[in-house]
Amino acid sequence: MEKYITTPIYYLNGLPHIGHAYTSILGDVMKKFEQMRGNDVYYTTGTDEHGQKNQHSIEDSGLAPEVFLQERSDNFRNLFVKLGIDFDFFVRTSNPNHKKIVQEILQKIFDKGLIIKKSYEGLYCEGCEQFKKKTDLDENGCCPDHKVAPKAISEENYFFKLEPYREWLVSYIKNNPDWIQPAKYAHEVLGMLKEPLEDLCISRPKSRVWLGVELPFDKDYVTYIWFDALVNYISTLNFGHNQDFDKRWQNSYHLIAKDILKPHCIYWPIMLHALGVDPVSHYFIHGYWIGEGGVKMSKSLGNVVDPVEVIDLMGVDALRFYLINNMTMSGDSQISMDLLKQGYRMLANNIGNLQMRVLKMVQKNLDGKIPSCSVLNAEDKALVEKIADGFAKIYSKEMSLETISELADGIVKAGDAANAYFAANEPWVLAKNPEKKERFEAVVYTTLEILRLIGLAIYPLAPTSAEKIEKSLGIANPKFVANFEALLLKDGDSVVVGDPLFPMLA
Repeated sequence: MEKYITTPIYYLNGLPHIGHAYTSILGDVMKKFEQMRGNDVYYTTGTDEHGQKNQHSIEDSGLAPEVFLQERSDNFRNLFVKLGIDFDFFVRTSNPNHKKIVQEILQKIFDKGLIIKKSYEGLYCEGCEQFKKKTDLDENGCCPDHKVAPKAISEENYFFKLEPYREWLVSYIKNNPDWIQPAKYAHEVLGMLKEPLEDLCISRPKSRVWLGVELPFDKDYVTYIWFDALVNYISTLNFGHNQDFDKRWQNSYHLIAKDILKPHCIYWPIMLHALGVDPVSHYFIHGYWIGEGGVKMSKSLGNVVDPVEVIDLMGVDALRFYLINNMTMSGDSQISMDLLKQGYRMLANNIGNLQMRVLKMVQKNLDGKIPSCSVLNAEDKALVEKIADGFAKIYSKEMSLETISELADGIVKAGDAANAYFAANEPWVLAKNPEKKERFEAVVYTTLEILRLIGLAIYPLAPTSAEKIEKSLGIANPKFVANFEALLLKDGDSVVVGDPLFPMLA
């Protein structure tokens, strides 16, 4: 089956942060999860290079626009490559093909009479690049996200009619209860749809904003940043010029943070409906990363987590695993260098130390060869089969935030079970008694087989570590497919005692 996974495209007015890293890592984890299930996945992430915020950053930099955009976009691309994110296409809205498709879509909607020109007075938040109602503001009259009072603006613009589609969208959400996940965000969108929808301003005059896609029907205006950016999800698939568009779009998944719920879950499905295109298959929506103790991260407090700093300290896989394992489905999640170190030590103790201990036992007592599974007793087999069945059950489920979280939790629990089994059976004692040779070999094989299963299951979250685990067990060319049949580890193969998976932190 062909599947299509997207992240939001990120503004260039700042450097990439842990939130950007998480969403794009999550997309990569989901891609690898689906590939292990035998599906063909196309995954995109990238940068949003238009709009007033980016324009101001260019003007402040003193650089030529194309130089600024290239340098800032490369900051994101290079970080994502460093994070092991295997994207199939890196979106840049400055791409000529994207601009062409935005203009084609605008013209189609304009020709249907759904875009009108009128004068408008409103409160405009530059941080959100949106007009705000007074009811959208906090008690101080500020944008709740940016803590700045929006500016009163009066100008002529083009508007897209949303209200004719409101009841359709309400019905669609109610008839497709798993469309927006977790469900609490579907309820939030339904709350936004209780009142009539105002026309959406889809243009900005070039006199104010010059960085954008020119309207095809009025050269004095550029396209509103959100209308432009949202189209990336279909321009990437060459919408209007690709006969196979529906093959991927019918199994499409948007990953977004909760702050961009309204543009994605109201504007975007209505835009698509106006075009005669089905909505995206599913939205997966996550909360924010906040500082330890629930304190918002800020440079002034010194609690900002820099993904590059984390990678330099503990490597990519530990960061990837922490982010997936610790994002809660109920709201925001905490992160700090101390919490990351705790997560790293958990991986080291749960998987890394166990792997190294049992490999060295095989090297010392069994000439580095894997023993036979024929010596396992019923309890040994039951433990291995329970862990194998648990992973098989997770991989049989449809991809979702809950499934990916369950996978991370299942890996930790499998490691706990393996360590408890290893400690209870004391193979270091058995190794000293020739009469207990078979029991020693059974404990060693059982532990190695559980590690093999963990190495297979952990691949989407920690691909480098997964490969190291499998190769340490004599599997020269590991294939990461969701086959969790138990007792497949081959006796007689040589183990490889290499460097620790998770070395001690300095």
